[in-house]
Amino acid sequence: MSRYIMEKMPRIQGGQCLSRTSCQAQKFFLMSRRSFSASARARLSLDKDSQDVRKAQAYCSNLVRNYDSPSYTLAHFVPPHVQPAYFAIRAFNIELARIPDVVSMPQIGAMRMQFWRETIDRAFKLTPPEEPVAILLASYLTQGYKLNKTWFQRIITARDRKLTHPGFTNLSELESYAESTYSTLLYLTLSAIPLNSVTTDHLASHVGKAAGIAAVLRGVPLLAFPPPPNQHSNNPAGLGLPPTRERQGVVTLPLDVMSQCGVREEDIFRNGSDAAGIRDAVFNVATRASDHLITARTMLKNVQESREPDHDFEHIHDEGHEYSKSDTDVEKQKRDNDKGFGIVMGPAVSTQLWLDRLQKVDFNIFDESLRRVEWKLPFVAWSRNRRGQL
Repeated sequence: MSRYIMEKMPRIQGGQCLSRTSCQAQKFFLMSRRSFSASARARLSLDKDSQDVRKAQAYCSNLVRNYDSPSYTLAHFVPPHVQPAYFAIRAFNIELARIPDVVSMPQIGAMRMQFWRETIDRAFKLTPPEEPVAILLASYLTQGYKLNKTWFQRIITARDRKLTHPGFTNLSELESYAESTYSTLLYLTLSAIPLNSVTTDHLASHVGKAAGIAAVLRGVPLLAFPPPPNQHSNNPAGLGLPPTRERQGVVTLPLDVMSQCGVREEDIFRNGSDAAGIRDAVFNVATRASDHLITARTMLKNVQESREPDHDFEHIHDEGHEYSKSDTDVEKQKRDNDKGFGIVMGPAVSTQLWLDRLQKVDFNIFDESLRRVEWKLPFVAWSRNRRGQL
């Protein structure tokens, strides 16, 4: 498994979270694409009811179910007409995140990233290649819906940079990465409704940052201890085994937090969860994720009570965020919130449930219980959605 990514998206199976080897991941994607392409016609049809589009959606849905179980579960709270775009966007994110698992060098990974830049360009020109994500996106665009190509390119650029530099200098850099990936995924999904709301995007920014920070924390053990060369081993990925030059990975905790807590990278490689200061470092990073969720809940409550948010949206002037003057109307903000609530609520709930589990194990990021399926997610999400809470 490559050391060139900063978080993993492990497969969910039988209540356990199983990290795929690079060989298995490559086999899965090749077999899936062969199955998809084998029946592709000489000329693709982008009609939403065509066989090509149905097969593309089935591929994307299956990819999300296998690699991003929470997002698959939370699709229930996404408006039905948005689900094709939702699965295409989530599958796109998985395809990018898995690139380092199926390539041997970061240079090849960069070539795959360029492939996706070109694929997105072709999808927006409505001439997609025989790529399920591209077909599904192009089909959605032909129906008159609008998506922002800049946001797709932003996600690609953010992940491309982490191929060769997977770590983070400080917590602010980690937040910026989360904004460029997980928050941007939410912006894209909201725009597919379509919904262009400064308040809802503001909520999505905080929820996405929390989700992105949590994703990096989840990936710490898998990147610090890549699995052994034995592709058929069922043993945990390197835990408890002495690190070697070939197998030693990277630590993606922000360097400023590690320094403040007295954590040394070599100590983590040698002692794992027993490394001095590591639980304090994990606590500090997790606290930042929790702070974003608290901020989002406070904002939501203000909107529901017809009050203005208590702070400005810091990304309001970023490319892709253009809003009308009517967005300041309190009643419009409430309507927009109701329209996009399910999309923002889901990641907030799944992230909070995982942070709660992290706290229960005293911030031991290596505890295997953190990689199990969260069976409470559908029930808690249903309850929060009904009550209008994050």
